[in-house]
Amino acid sequence: MKPTDFFEGGTVSVSAETYTVYKTTRPDPEAFATIQDETETTVIAEAGSVDESTVIEAEDGWKRLTFEMVLPFELVGFLAAVATVLAEEDISIFALSSYSTDHVLVKETDVAAATRKLEGLGCAVER
Repeated sequence: MKPTDFFEGGTVSVSAETYTVYKTTRPDPEAFATIQDETETTVIAEAGSVDESTVIEAEDGWKRLTFEMVLPFELVGFLAAVATVLAEEDISIFALSSYSTDHVLVKETDVAAATRKLEGLGCAVER
């Protein structure tokens, strides 16, 4: 099983929403994602939706690209392939994985270039 098996004919959806990646003092149950470890809490939420009194730092202007395909745990190199083709265009990513789906956040200004690169892998990109 190779990443190319999933790219060809796979669908990537681009969020209508614009997200902010927040470093906060606590989780936000309404956020798209919250990542919490022993040292910090990161919240990914629609821009302006987090209680500002909890925000330590914020990085605005992200769009979410969701790989609308079930990715098995034993699949090796999927995100590496995505990161590589986007890096070729100097596109920075913020990667997130759920149980069976991967997401990457890219800056809003990079969506068009990211779309072209993902289509080059064989993905159909939906906006």
